[in-house]
Amino acid sequence: MDQHTLLFDLDGTLTDPREGITRSIQFALARLGIDEPDLCRLEHFIGPPLLQAFMQFYGFDEARAWEAVNHYRERFKTTGLYENLLFDGVLELLEALGAQGRTLYIATSKPSVFAREIARHFAFDRHFKVIYGSELDGTRTNKVELIAHLLAEEQLDPRQALMIGDRKHDLIGAKLNGLKSVAVGYGFGSYEELMAESPDHYVATLAELRAALDAS
Repeated sequence: MDQHTLLFDLDGTLTDPREGITRSIQFALARLGIDEPDLCRLEHFIGPPLLQAFMQFYGFDEARAWEAVNHYRERFKTTGLYENLLFDGVLELLEALGAQGRTLYIATSKPSVFAREIARHFAFDRHFKVIYGSELDGTRTNKVELIAHLLAEEQLDPRQALMIGDRKHDLIGAKLNGLKSVAVGYGFGSYEELMAESPDHYVATLAELRAALDAS
């Protein structure tokens, strides 16, 4: 893993957003008359674009899915984005990568306005050259489009870049843009989901990720 440029997913890779996302999904569903008391049943919303997730998991048409997204954001932007935890060892990892002279980016399907605030609030924004996310209107929620946009904006050679993420969307986005990928097993994607996309590397823990990057 000797690539100079590293692209990190956010949710499930750098932070554990479980509480904030699931409670905000629960809030949105309640606004639409759907009671879901079990937050664990909502964890599959962590990772994929929300609009498509509401359509897939609840059978909403696009208009109703947008209603759900807007209700979600009503809570998430004031409360949910702070109901978040940095995975143990993330700050040390980012410090070490910076000391190696690597250039770091965040590439997340989350709207960039939320991603930047999370990074600022939890004090890891300084480690990243730019934080790339989607737009509030849904533009670039697709990881393939997002990574392509990042590469073009930063004029990066994909052969010198590595995408690190915990869901299949990260791995698909990397592969279709010519990047090598690292699947992390400590996030929200199952081992089966990740292996189905044939990542170039797999690490089960953050410590294994640190060791693999240190060794390169």
